[in-house]
Amino acid sequence: MSEILIAALSPVGHIGPLLTVARGLVDRGDRVTVLSGAGRADDIRATGATPATLTAKGDLDLALLETDSGREEASGIKRLNFDIIRLFVAPMPHQTKALSDLMSQTRFDAILADYGFFGVLPFVLGDQSARPPLLLYGTTPLMFSSRDTAPSGLGLPPSTSSLGRLRNRTLNLLSHRVLLRQSQKAANYQLHRLNSRELPMFLLDSGALADRFIAPTVPEFDYPRTDLPANVRYVGMVHPAPATNFHSPVWWPKLDGDRPVVHVTQGTIDNADFSRLLRPTIEALADENVMVVATTGGPKVSTLNFPIPPNTYVAEHIPHDVLLPKVDVMVTNGGYGAVQRALATGVPLVVAGNTEDKPEVAARVAWSGAGIDLRTGTPTAKAVRNAVRDVLGDGRYLSRARELEVAYAQRCGVAEIAALIDEVVGERRAAVTS
Repeated sequence: MSEILIAALSPVGHIGPLLTVARGLVDRGDRVTVLSGAGRADDIRATGATPATLTAKGDLDLALLETDSGREEASGIKRLNFDIIRLFVAPMPHQTKALSDLMSQTRFDAILADYGFFGVLPFVLGDQSARPPLLLYGTTPLMFSSRDTAPSGLGLPPSTSSLGRLRNRTLNLLSHRVLLRQSQKAANYQLHRLNSRELPMFLLDSGALADRFIAPTVPEFDYPRTDLPANVRYVGMVHPAPATNFHSPVWWPKLDGDRPVVHVTQGTIDNADFSRLLRPTIEALADENVMVVATTGGPKVSTLNFPIPPNTYVAEHIPHDVLLPKVDVMVTNGGYGAVQRALATGVPLVVAGNTEDKPEVAARVAWSGAGIDLRTGTPTAKAVRNAVRDVLGDGRYLSRARELEVAYAQRCGVAEIAALIDEVVGERRAAVTS
């Protein structure tokens, strides 16, 4: 039995998988404390873990994405710096204090933290023997700089040719020293305030400082790197718990008919403007010989202000574990979790996303051969229609998606993370006794 501390930002994309891990650790007999926003306390208790409250200033403030903060006036690199600094770097001192307070009260055997929880940086930059082993959980495709890939965020495929590596090196240097220099300076400023040494590498490469960096995917859905940090471990997907209270709508049996089923979603965060993807997809497929299942990700169906054709059914939410087995193509804006759920079910994709990590997710879908990257967050109805036709008409997309389904089925994310925790705890204990 081990004493484990999990630290995560409260948005579902950050804490959701780690709550699943917490439940798995509790079920095997570990004592688990989860540090996150106050609004997650009940979710944490439901796993059997003990909640610890992160102050509002230490959490990811999604209100900044909606209020008059200046973000809407920013674009491109300026907005990326804004997001990194305001959403992830600024909370650092509050997170560090919360971690310090907990560690002064309890002797933890290991800490498992969401990669966006930058409050761990002073600890990984300090004396290793003065802290528990630390594992970081990536919530996006790997961001590590590499000679084989362009910087994260550009959505460019990898290249190991001489020219490709020159491109990669040039773009990485530009990203580190110019484009994201403001973010790097902000992180080092916060570290200085916390009496910590500066980062010895680029901020987004700091995951290499952890005892283990957990990549919740399969190698087949990530770019190969000849310089991958030695602490990275692929664990497969951390699947959410199966739905237990799903009540099928009256139209549900129609999905078992002869027509292909197309599912379209904008996820649970980027769903304020359905004209970006939901509407063009519904309009694109209105006259196609398919069934369309659209989910709003939370907003009421009544808020849709455009006609719904006869071949389309709309719901606020349908659990993917019950829906995806009936789906032939998924159209999505590229949420990392949703895309992997589709691939783990053998469903090919059409991806249209241009915010956060979505260009990288979309690029990997195209690179893997399991779908089409429309390379925009606001595709035309014609572009969506043509892409769906291509995926349905070319069996190579389905074949590749099913190969990835097999790869995902061979790994259990929760079990592999638990094994990694045991591994680092064992290494530390062996080091102490030697």
